[in-house]
Amino acid sequence: MPTADHAATQESVPKTGGSAAERRRYDLLLAGLDLLDQGLAVFDSVPQLVAWNKAFLRLLDFPETMVRVGTPFEDFVRYNAERGEYGEGEYESQVAARMAAVRAFQPHYTERVRPNGEVLAIRGVPIPNLGFVSLWTDITEQRRYEALIQKQNTELELRVKARTRELEEANSRLAGANAEIDQIAGALRRSESRLRLIMDSIPALIAYVDADQRYQFANRGYAEWFGLAAGDIVGRTIEEVFGAEIYREIRDNLERAYAGEAVTYEYARDTADGRSVHARSVVVPEIGGDGRVLGAFVLSIDITEQKASQAALIQAQKMEAVGQLTGGLAHDFNNLLTIIIGNLRGLQEQLPAHPERAGEYVAPALDAARRGAELIKRLLTFSRHQALEPCAVEIGALVQNMMQLLARSLTESIEIQSRLPTARLYAMVDPHQLENALLNLAINARDAMPGGGTLAITVVERHIDASLSRVTEIPVGDYVQIDVSDTGRGIDPALLPRVFEPFVTTKAFGAGSGLGLSMVYGFVRQSGGNIRILSTPGSGTNVRFVLPKAEPPAPAVTPAPRPRSGTAGGGGLVLLVEDEAEIRRILRLQLGELGYPVIEATNGVDARQMIEDVAEIRLMISDVVMPGGVGGRELLAFARDRRPDLPVLLITGFAGDAASFPDAPVLRKPFDRSGLAAALDALATPDHESPP
Repeated sequence: MPTADHAATQESVPKTGGSAAERRRYDLLLAGLDLLDQGLAVFDSVPQLVAWNKAFLRLLDFPETMVRVGTPFEDFVRYNAERGEYGEGEYESQVAARMAAVRAFQPHYTERVRPNGEVLAIRGVPIPNLGFVSLWTDITEQRRYEALIQKQNTELELRVKARTRELEEANSRLAGANAEIDQIAGALRRSESRLRLIMDSIPALIAYVDADQRYQFANRGYAEWFGLAAGDIVGRTIEEVFGAEIYREIRDNLERAYAGEAVTYEYARDTADGRSVHARSVVVPEIGGDGRVLGAFVLSIDITEQKASQAALIQAQKMEAVGQLTGGLAHDFNNLLTIIIGNLRGLQEQLPAHPERAGEYVAPALDAARRGAELIKRLLTFSRHQALEPCAVEIGALVQNMMQLLARSLTESIEIQSRLPTARLYAMVDPHQLENALLNLAINARDAMPGGGTLAITVVERHIDASLSRVTEIPVGDYVQIDVSDTGRGIDPALLPRVFEPFVTTKAFGAGSGLGLSMVYGFVRQSGGNIRILSTPGSGTNVRFVLPKAEPPAPAVTPAPRPRSGTAGGGGLVLLVEDEAEIRRILRLQLGELGYPVIEATNGVDARQMIEDVAEIRLMISDVVMPGGVGGRELLAFARDRRPDLPVLLITGFAGDAASFPDAPVLRKPFDRSGLAAALDALATPDHESPP
């Protein structure tokens, strides 16, 4: 209470007729009242305010200028009515009703919900012939917990009633078949078993522990969670069941519960087969009539799958973040490679003398540029921005064909073993990306076995059922399982949970990029499968992944030769729209070599004007991403509106753009003249498809 309030309160006591000791006791009384959480106010018979404590101001939000000795009780009532403390209604009626109740000077208790949601318990006690004392207690949390417990009890009661009705109906049907002499005895025997059945059937872990933290009851689910039978858990303490390590983690929560507070916490434990399982527990204390805690009810829920989903989401977010970075870099590299490949190809064709010697320099450069393009494609697959080209692939044959390549990639001290199915087993997968993944895993195995060892590749058919589907996050169905195992030094257990994260490497510093396993992970997930790694230091590593099983492909039908369209052999005027000057120059030269006259636009705004003004344009080739607010998408829509018959070929360095334009073919960078010619030839046919 502020100093002024103290002074005002003290002035209500006569300053004569009392000793210094009495005065000190009075001051101590006031100080003690200020330490109470309950608001207290004393009114005389008028009634007017005589004394109060700090909690009175805090709980009721009265202005300090209002709270003084002699303030009429009616002023407080009117202030509350005007600010809506008593709900809707006419102010004077509310004031009159409360003043009439106060002047009766009768003991009373009521609860009031304030506009801010707080619940106050109000108790009035008369002081005969002198006045009365009012106490205000904040019981908001108490009422909230009571409502929570009541809701839980109601829900449990409803479930019990529903289950009881089912059992009663079943018992009624059985009664006609049972002998009459067994009816009463059977009903009595079933009484306890029914309750046990109900508790065991609830999909939750339920238990009760006494004041000594010793189990008095546990349903079947609770006992099985700890690998015990229900009868084995009763009588044990929480520490004995949980183990000392986990008990230390939850001990603070249990202490709060046994202090009378309902608590919620999470914990994890390892099962006998090495799995880590997670649970969320709610502990509600049982409080006796004397206020002592008699025990606690425990309601737990298995949240293992929820934790796995959260971990998968975090991994997906990491992959998405790196994928966005990779996609942007890939776009710029694809533009650069388009320029490099186009110039090298032109240089190769223009060299007049000693073409064989020039080829020694130009051909390797072209090969390196194409390998760079393939690397970008693999990075985009890793980031899940590259469109895969899946088909039905016979996995056993693919692995068998890779054996010679793997043998050349590994040291002579490493033995390669393959366990392949006798029957043909097909999976829906991009074969080139699968080969890259297997080669990547083989290289990792080689580095883990510097002294030699065994690399084994096993292919089997695998069915994923509903329970496993929830854990692996892939649909129920048939899959092809591929295991790549080695006898190397294994992976550090601390690093194992992070091996699929980008830039995390299992190799020595400087010996790996940290992208190999991440790229394999991205490819497998994008293909509709899942992957996991088991590794024991000193005993080797097993990488297992599954891919969707596919039906054998239909026999290929050789199409009849189709005459080459005249479009790729030269044609009408081409509008070339590209903001990169070097790429524009390369494309202009390539189109010229293919026999096309070209006009150029450096942005979409100029291109729209040309489409309007130049009627001779017979074909438009446009980049997808351009500055100025008008890109390939907007330009395509404009051309379709103004000149619906105008053929349009879009070019892009972003792998994901192809699927965004179903009504126009998309040529992905980098490409050379032959790729451009093929795209133009496909554009001239009515059933054209987007070139790869």
